[in-house]
Amino acid sequence: MAGGRFAPGHLGELTQCIPFEMVDEALKATGRVQERLRDLPSRVVVYLLLAGCLFPEVGYLGVWRKLTGALAGLPLAAPSASALAQARRRIGATPLKWLFDLLKGPVAGPRTPGAWWRGLLVIALDGTTLTVPDTPAVLTRFTKQAGNHGGTGYPQVRLLTLVACGTRTLIDAVFGPTTSGETTHAPRLLPSLRPGMILLADRNFAAQGLINDIAATGAEVLVRLKNGRRMPILARYRDGSYLSALGPVPVRVVDCEITITTTAGKHTGLYRLATTLLDHHRHPAGELAMLYHQRWEIETAYLELKSTILGGRVLRARTPRASTRRSTPCWWSTSCCGPPWRTPPAPSPAPTRTGPASPSPGRPPATSSSWPRASSPTPPST
Repeated sequence: MAGGRFAPGHLGELTQCIPFEMVDEALKATGRVQERLRDLPSRVVVYLLLAGCLFPEVGYLGVWRKLTGALAGLPLAAPSASALAQARRRIGATPLKWLFDLLKGPVAGPRTPGAWWRGLLVIALDGTTLTVPDTPAVLTRFTKQAGNHGGTGYPQVRLLTLVACGTRTLIDAVFGPTTSGETTHAPRLLPSLRPGMILLADRNFAAQGLINDIAATGAEVLVRLKNGRRMPILARYRDGSYLSALGPVPVRVVDCEITITTTAGKHTGLYRLATTLLDHHRHPAGELAMLYHQRWEIETAYLELKSTILGGRVLRARTPRASTRRSTPCWWSTSCCGPPWRTPPAPSPAPTRTGPASPSPGRPPATSSSWPRASSPTPPST
């Protein structure tokens, strides 16, 4: 255990979120503990990398000054930019990946608002792209996007994540080149699914094979379908939903209207949802339509990453491996940490509701004036 200027409490708030014992174990498990005590011990370099995500607007020398700003009066190292670069290369990305695998999770307690729906942990799946440096090493794996207006000026990497809707924390994440689509990378996230979850996904993920693989994990699914997709009607229910199938997976289909009210007026669109929750008494169509609105939490999480944290900047790392292994642990470090998810107490049955969806605390409205409203289809008269 280091003392003096590198004592745990001297590395700022990050040691409250990620204790030094975790960092030391990550270094030990990945074989990155320094052989001799340096001015930049391995532990300090890990915190430097994490702090770099909190201050993307400055270079690593600026991050170092912020990390050690409260250590006035103590003998400090004065590393150069090249020394910091050498230290980062010495550590590599493996300890950060180890930390991410240890700490990823929904951070949802049994009564966390918005985290659970009828005893199921609500999670969302979606993808986005991140801009990476235009270097020869990066271009060996990641490409620039083509477009009608000249395409992107920088290479991009595709990111797919599972996000806990109630806390916007990462359950898992994978990276890949943009030359492969989201459904190509999505199966790599399936080992993180388990019974007791309900996965919300957009219509891009409604492929039969992918839905079958998700259902095989024991997790439930609520996915949007394209409105023109023809679904066989096998049975009708009084809440307006009907039994159908996506390949070998039996699903319940809910056709609903979503009305968005803004200062410019109202806009109503049709949504077709499919779910593996087949009991229309326990999981009414109206509640499923409102639950699907929670999928927008992953969009807000991406907004936080790309606009709030990165501010539209290019990722720091200049090699393909560092780009994909450092950015996710650093994103995670900016969100709250907590214990693994636990099964909540069994909820009492909630009545079927229609009308405005209830926002989770702290979530910005979907429009400038009101929340989208979801109404279940009118049940058949028979």
